[in-house]
Formats: sequence, structure tokens, C-alpha cells
Amino acid sequence: MSDKSEAKNNDNIDQNQDKSEHPTVNTSEEAIDKNVSTDQVKLKDLEEKLLRALAEQENQRRRFEKEIKDAFEFGGFNFAKETLSILDNLQRAKQSMQNDKALKASKEFDKFLNNIEILEKDLVSIFEKNNIKKIHCVGKIFDPNFHQAMLEIEDEKSEPGKVIQEIQPGYTFGDRLLRPSLVGVSKKKAEKSEKKVENKDKEWLVVLKKTPIWKSLRIKLWVE
Repeated sequence: MSDKSEAKNNDNIDQNQDKSEHPTVNTSEEAIDKNVSTDQVKLKDLEEKLLRALAEQENQRRRFEKEIKDAFEFGGFNFAKETLSILDNLQRAKQSMQNDKALKASKEFDKFLNNIEILEKDLVSIFEKNNIKKIHCVGKIFDPNFHQAMLEIEDEKSEPGKVIQEIQPGYTFGDRLLRPSLVGVSKKKAEKSEKKVENKDKEWLVVLKKTPIWKSLRIKLWVE
């Protein structure tokens, strides 16, 4: 009898031990799952931060490369802009000499003019070598990105908005505008439009005279 009771007690102890061991296993598994999920979240955050840092570094590298390129290409922008006045003065001197009758009568006129033309050509070739190019505007449609309108000229032969006169040449420095061209732009003559308005007024007057309102107005004016 005692042996049977001891066996039963041992079975009960084993069952109780099994029951007590299961919940600890479950809790440990849950803890492991939680740790894994938190680690995954941390890894995701680190990956995102790393990707953002790499993207910022790449953008910064490209920005520095562009700044260095612009410094090489457009470092002399202000100098080139100021140098244009030398070419302008040479061209003005040449034009004033050609318009001066007293200078034209001189024997040395041709030599002196030839020297100015040589200087002008040399300066233009230096500009072209350094990517400074003249804007060709005459005969083209007015473009506010490259032209600056100084006056409007009535011209029936040209379509409105076309550049028909260059007052001062403009230049570009690479892709940038160094100085806009000062131009005269064509427009239609105003006489035609004025005549059209007059004709319309006359037509309205003829129509008005046929209405009874005109008769009443005429009588009223005659009485007054």
C-alpha cells in the first residue's frame, strides 16, 4: 500500500512540475519575440539614417563639383562684363572717325583706322576664345531673355515685335547673359488703326441717324 501511495505522489509531483515549467517557457519565448522586434525596429532606423546620410553626402559632393565648375567657367564673369566697355569705346571711336570729314581728308586716316580695326578684331577674338560671344539680334523676334527694347519703330515691311535696329550689341558668357542687346523693335503704323476707328465712328453715326432717337435729339438741339 505504501508503495502505491508513493507512486501516486511521484506522479502528482511530475505533473505539477510539468505544469510549472510550461508557463516559464511561454514567457521566455514572448520576451525573445519582443527583443527581436525591437532589434528589427532599431536596425530599420539605422538603415534609414544611413541612407539619409549617404544621400546628403552625395548631394553635397555634387554641389561642390558644380561650384568648382562654375568657378572655373564663370570666375571671370565680372571682369568680362567690365572689359566690354573697352570694345564699346573702340567701336565708338571708329564710328566717330568715319563720320568726321576733316579726319577723312587726312593722309594718315586710313592707317589710323586700320590700326583701330586690328585692335577691335584682336579683342573680339580674345572674347570668343574665352567663350564670350556676341548676340546676333537684328531680324529676329524680340526675346526679353537676351534683348532690351529701347524704342519702337513703325515699319510696314517687318512684322510687329521683330528687332530691326541694334543700338548696343549684347554678349553671352557661356550659357549666361553677360549683357542684353539694346534694340529697336518694329510696330505697325498707327494711322491705319486711327482710320479704322474713324470709319467705325462714321458707321455708327449713319446707323444712329436712321433711328427715332436721333430725330428727337435733333429736335431738342434745334429748340435749344
